[in-house]
Amino acid sequence: MGKIVGVSLRPGDKTYNFDACLFVLSCGSHVIVETENGLEFGTVVTPPRPAGEEESKIPLRKVYRLANDEDLDQHRKNVETEKSARAYCLKCINELGLEMNLVSVQSLLDGTKLTFYFTADGRVDFRELVKILVKAYRVRIELRQIGVRNRAKMSGGIGRCGHVLCCSAFMNDFEPVSIRMAKEQGMLLNPTKISGLCGRLMCCLAFEYETYCHLKREFPDSGKYVRTKTGCGKVVRQNVMKESITIKTDEGDELNIGLDEIIEEKSV
Repeated sequence: MGKIVGVSLRPGDKTYNFDACLFVLSCGSHVIVETENGLEFGTVVTPPRPAGEEESKIPLRKVYRLANDEDLDQHRKNVETEKSARAYCLKCINELGLEMNLVSVQSLLDGTKLTFYFTADGRVDFRELVKILVKAYRVRIELRQIGVRNRAKMSGGIGRCGHVLCCSAFMNDFEPVSIRMAKEQGMLLNPTKISGLCGRLMCCLAFEYETYCHLKREFPDSGKYVRTKTGCGKVVRQNVMKESITIKTDEGDELNIGLDEIIEEKSV
């Protein structure tokens, strides 16, 4: 592998890395790239750079060629088709009374296929809708049901941290996230605090989970009775970031104690 180039397939979409091959590229260059859906139109958003030692071991799809005038014209037509198809599909969904939420419409580079992504609580009989869409656009039509996490990934947005959603910014796959991860990190188990825009547990809960588990091996467990330089008491809280614990003394007071101040620990 020579150089890696960052390409965005749609405005505001995440940046995907591709093998730049021997093409001379710069930010704003329009290219045709190989994807799992076939050839797609993209725009260079980060200039080519040498691949690192670890990056060179990861196989990347390649920049197929530079986009020409025909590709640019076709891309503009595809964008207009996607907009009109979305509006028309929404109208048909309402008329047919289907319980589904249309998320996005995407066209292949050559305009021979339209894919409609939607969410729904259960199975939806959309056979009549497909017939109507095929008759209107005379291309292959695919309706693909996705989950709420994929909807957030495709739609994008800003998380409670103030940054672009992780799923739409850089994540390729979704990892399992459990309430235990929030507990291990000492977070309040309030659904409104630990849920993302999709309504599921925030993906970032998994990012530092293993680090917290590793660091907490040095901490006495909650409920343990410890003797410290400033007093004795039962562990009620752990503060991984400050490398300290909170103990409740026999007198009922709470003290913040550093790990280096612990002399002895034992079960109650």
